[in-house]
Amino acid sequence: MALLRPLVLNDLFKMHHCNLDNFTQTFDVSYYLDYLAKWPHLCKAIENQSGQVEGYILGQVEASPYPPPVPPFSPATNTNPNYRPWHGHITALSIAQSARRLGHATLLSEAIERGSDAENVWFVDLFVKGNNTPALECYRKGGYSVYRRVDRYYSNEEDALDMRKPLRRDVQRQTIRENGEDVLVSPRDVG
Repeated sequence: MALLRPLVLNDLFKMHHCNLDNFTQTFDVSYYLDYLAKWPHLCKAIENQSGQVEGYILGQVEASPYPPPVPPFSPATNTNPNYRPWHGHITALSIAQSARRLGHATLLSEAIERGSDAENVWFVDLFVKGNNTPALECYRKGGYSVYRRVDRYYSNEEDALDMRKPLRRDVQRQTIRENGEDVLVSPRDVG
């Protein structure tokens, strides 16, 4: 039985095996510490019965760094499709290869969704490599859909898919769109 719990500082020295595939984005220790300091309630770990970390997630709540086109924000009056209102964001979700297909990614993403919903956000979003088929299937099964494709987002010039899941505040599901794979934007549009 896996245990979902807060990610803590000592976990940073126990989770390297979760980052051993070519799809996982890794960060330096200061990056993880920044998340633990600012959004500890949105940083979670999955631990097995032996106490080994089998997966983790880093999340945050944020908005675009500039004001909405028509304040206060409403999807109905938003004239800038690249404006991101108050939302949750999954920065990193990684599961050790030995623990995949056990539902850990679902447990972790649902924890971020609950924490984000508690902060009255519009949606949770994430960026995933366009060729990461297992992750795309997992997120789609969890209710995420592609909002847009970000051209050459990653350092290897691979595109990212910006996926979103509307939360309780978005009753009419106005922060998502159909055929998001066909909406191409540049990395500067997502800042």
